[in-house]
Amino acid sequence: MAKEQKKVEAITAMDVDFAQWYTDIVRKADLADYSGIKGCTILRPYGYAIWENIQRQLDARFKETGHENVAMPLFIPESLLQKEKDHVEGFAPEVAWVTHGGSEKLQERICVRPTSETLFCEHYANIIQSYRDLPKLYNQWCSVVRWEKTTRPFLRTTEFWWQEGHTAHATAEEAEEETVRMLNVYADFCQDVLSIPVIKGEKTEKERFAGAKSTYTIESLMHDGKALQSGTSHNFGDGFARAFGIQYTDKDNQLQYVHQTSWGMSTRIIGAIIMVHGDDNGLVLPPKIAPTQVIIVPIMMNKPEVQEKALELNELLGKNLRVKTDLSDHTPGWKFSEYEMKGVPLRLEIGPKDIEKNQAVLVRRDTGEKEFVSLDDIESRVNALMDEIQANLLEKARISRDSKTYSAKTMEEFEKTLDETPGFVKAMWCGDRACEDEIKEKTGATSRCIPFEQEEISDTCICCGKKAKKMVYWGRAY
Repeated sequence: MAKEQKKVEAITAMDVDFAQWYTDIVRKADLADYSGIKGCTILRPYGYAIWENIQRQLDARFKETGHENVAMPLFIPESLLQKEKDHVEGFAPEVAWVTHGGSEKLQERICVRPTSETLFCEHYANIIQSYRDLPKLYNQWCSVVRWEKTTRPFLRTTEFWWQEGHTAHATAEEAEEETVRMLNVYADFCQDVLSIPVIKGEKTEKERFAGAKSTYTIESLMHDGKALQSGTSHNFGDGFARAFGIQYTDKDNQLQYVHQTSWGMSTRIIGAIIMVHGDDNGLVLPPKIAPTQVIIVPIMMNKPEVQEKALELNELLGKNLRVKTDLSDHTPGWKFSEYEMKGVPLRLEIGPKDIEKNQAVLVRRDTGEKEFVSLDDIESRVNALMDEIQANLLEKARISRDSKTYSAKTMEEFEKTLDETPGFVKAMWCGDRACEDEIKEKTGATSRCIPFEQEEISDTCICCGKKAKKMVYWGRAY
C-alpha cells in the first residue's frame, strides 16, 4: 500500500520550484529515468510511445514532401569532420571521441556523431554526378551524442533522439525554398499536432548553425517565460559542397556545386509539451500524440455487467482512437490520479448506476470538466471532444504566450521586463554582434529569432541607440 501512496502523491507546484515540477512530471508520469552515465536518459515505454507518435506523424509529412529515409554510420573519422572548418569548430567542445578499438589504439580518432552533415556530404560526393541525380531529399531517424556540461531530461541530454534531414539541390533558389518549406512543416506540426504556437524567424549570425549560410527557427514559450528552440532548418549554400567536392554536370555540360540544406527536430520537443501544457496535477497531452487518448475506468468493476460494458465501450471507441480500460485492482481514486498525472486527454467512468441510466461520465484532462453522455451518443461525443481538447490546448498556449510577450524601447525597460515578467521581449537591434553580446552579458537573454513578420517598436537599437535594422525576439532560454 505504501507503494500506491507514493504513486499519487502531489508533485511540486510549478510556482514553488519550476525545475523540480518539471523533474517530478518526467519521473512520476513514467516518461524517462536516469542511467548510470551522466546526461544519458532512459526513455521509458510511455515516454517512448509519445516519441513514436511524434515520429510517425512527422515522418508522414516528410514523405508527403518527397523525402526518403536512410541510415548513416554512428562514427565519423576525424579527417572527415575536419573538412569543413566552421562546422568542426562549432561542434569541437561537444564531441565524444573513440580512441581505442578493443585494446588497440586507433591510428585516427573517431567521433561519435554529434550531427551527420559530413557523412551525408561524403555520400553525396560519391553518388551525385549529373543534374539528373538532383534533388536528393534524405532524412534519417537516429540518436546523436553531444557532451553537455549541464543536463536535464529531454531538454539537454548527452545523447538524444531526433531526425535530421539532409538535402542537395541544383540551385541556390531550390535550396532556399526547401529550407523554408521544412521550417513550415515543423511550425504546422507543432501547432496542428502538438498544440504549441510558435514564432518563425531567422537566427542571427551569432546563433546560426556552424557552417550554415542561414538558419531558420521556430521558437516556443514555456510556462515559466523561458524560450525553447523547437526546430531548426539550415541553408548551407554551396559551402559544404566546395569543402567536400560535391559537383554535378548541368544541362549545358558545365560542372556546378550543389546547394544543401539540413533540418532537425528532437526529443527536446517532449520537454516543450510538458512545459507548455502541463499543470500542477501533472502532464497534459494533446490527443493527437497521447499514447492513450481515452482511459476507461470501471466503477465497482467486481460486478460482471460493469466490466462487460467497459470492454464493450473499449471495443467501440477503439475503432478510431487509442483506448485503454484499467481492470487492475487499484481503487478508482488511484486510477483517476494516475491517468491525470499521465495527461490522458479523456477519462470515461462507467458504473452500475450509469448502466441503469444508459450513460457514461466523461472527464476532460485539459479543463477538468465533467459531463454525462448517453451511451447512444458516446462515440460521436468522444470523437468531438478529441478535436475540442486539441483546439483548446492550442488556444490556451497561445493566450499564455501572448500574455508573456512584451515590447521594450530602452535597455532599462528591457532589463526590468525580463526580471519582473519573464517572457519574449520584442526590441529593435542595429545588427551589430557587439550589441548582441552586450545584451546577453547584461541580461542573460539571447536573440531567439528575427521574425519573418517584422514590427517597428522604435527606430533605434535597444543597446547602442544607433539606427535599428531589425526587430528581434529576445528571451532567456533552455
